[in-house]
This record gives sequence, structure tokens and C-alpha cells, in this order.
Amino acid sequence: MVLNTMSQTVVLGVIGSDAHVVGITILEQAFSAAGFDVVNLGVQTSQEEFAEAAVAHDANAVLVSSLYGHAEQDCQGFHDVLESRGVDAVSYIGGNLAVGQDDWDRTRETFEALGFDRVFDSETDPEEAIAALRTDLDIRPTESERPRISS
Repeated sequence: MVLNTMSQTVVLGVIGSDAHVVGITILEQAFSAAGFDVVNLGVQTSQEEFAEAAVAHDANAVLVSSLYGHAEQDCQGFHDVLESRGVDAVSYIGGNLAVGQDDWDRTRETFEALGFDRVFDSETDPEEAIAALRTDLDIRPTESERPRISS
């Protein structure tokens, strides 16, 4: 099934006690500019708030941000909460996910084991996450979005 970007809703927020707002502000602007309907939950968002918003907005994706290094604790059981509410959405997490995050492969594996479909570090360009989401949701560019090839 090929989906149109404009009908795709993403729920975005900073999980747990983290109060870093700059990253999600950038992500909100980038995903909105890319044609997604973005529901920004802000900072210090609980797992339950993510799930409630995903249900209320029939979200296609849940994007979790964390910059203070304690995401592993904040995300324990997160996908159980989503599942218990019937949320069937792609889930991404990104940021500075672990204190002293020096072994990125191990950090990525940790969050994949927690149930996240994709894991991004704090240096990831928003365009990379947008491209990944378009792939994961099988979104194809519309005629007007396709690059023009001149002869």
C-alpha cells in the first residue's frame, strides 16, 4: 500500500524527566515541512501520554527524543504500554540516549531490543529520519514532489 505523506501523523515528544526542547522543535519543523502532520507533546512526556496521543491522533509513527542520557530507564516497558493501548505505529528514538554513549552499536542494539524500529544518535540530520520514515511507511513522492529531469 502506497501512502500519501499528507495523511501521515507522527507523535513526537521528549520522554521521561528530560526537559531538552530544542531537538523536538527542530524535528517538528522538519517533519512538518516534509508534509507530515506532527503532534508535538513537548518535554517530560510520560509513556502513557505518548500512547494516548498515538491513539487519539491515529498516529502512523511515534518519535521519542531524549538528550539527558537516561532513555533506557525511561523506555523500559514503553512498547508494552503502546501495545496495551492498541497502538500499531512505527517507533523511533533518537538523541543522546546513554550517558557516556561511546559504543553506538551497543546503544542501538539496546533500544532495538526495547522494541524501537529505528535508533538515531544526536548527530543525525532530520532529513535522514524523514527518509527512513518514508521508507518504513512506504510513502512514495507525489508527481509534484518528484525531481524534474531536464533533457
